[in-house]
Amino acid sequence: MELWIVVAAALLAGVMDAMVGGGGLVTVPALLSTYSSLPPALLLGTNKCSSVFGTTVAAWRYSHRVRLDWGWLAPAAMVAFAGSGLGAWTLTWMDPQYLRRGLPWVLLLVLVYTLKTPQLGLQQTPMPHSTKSRLWLALAIGAGIGWYDGFFGPGTGSFFIFLLVRWLGQDFLHASASAKVLNASTNVAALLMLAATGHVWWQVGLLMAAANVVGSLLGTALALKHGAGLVRRVFMLVVLLLILKTGMDAYAGTS
Repeated sequence: MELWIVVAAALLAGVMDAMVGGGGLVTVPALLSTYSSLPPALLLGTNKCSSVFGTTVAAWRYSHRVRLDWGWLAPAAMVAFAGSGLGAWTLTWMDPQYLRRGLPWVLLLVLVYTLKTPQLGLQQTPMPHSTKSRLWLALAIGAGIGWYDGFFGPGTGSFFIFLLVRWLGQDFLHASASAKVLNASTNVAALLMLAATGHVWWQVGLLMAAANVVGSLLGTALALKHGAGLVRRVFMLVVLLLILKTGMDAYAGTS
């Protein structure tokens, strides 16, 4: 029964992740509550094992249906991979507690900005950037959010999407597709490091991965069918849930 709970969570997380990210909102609490006697690091590594497969399949699926600009996306993915590895290394000597309290407020700013800009991300917007400037912006996104994913993680997919919409002028559908490529890269980097230190429960992780892939296929199908409008609405819902979840984690029990 315990196994089926986390497998079902992985299925739902796959749907969310494929559209706007935030699947960890479902799988991490499911793992921590279901297997509360096991080390958190092992469960977080198992979660990465699950999510990396779903994210990679979503990236592959989007790449066949949505035109991606590989000129900046491929270099940004490589930088995101390195950034995630650096973030995971940073975690070995620095406590992310200082990020924990600031994160809900950053997410709140993202939500307010999106709500106050009704047309944001509903269609592709030509940006007044040269090709070179666009590449540097993409590299900055990959490096910064990649480092954050390796170091802390909550909301990574949503941050990727928001910055791709805001800085590179993508609509929510194209931003979600591009974010999957970047997020797949950061997940692979984190999984390699966690696996190397023995923090992956492969038997459970691979079963969750299979369910996550099924959810990912459902999520990409919904996004491709209904377009940027639906992805924008789901994005705002997931950001709101992230604000509530990260706020409770940061401030519950504090005076």
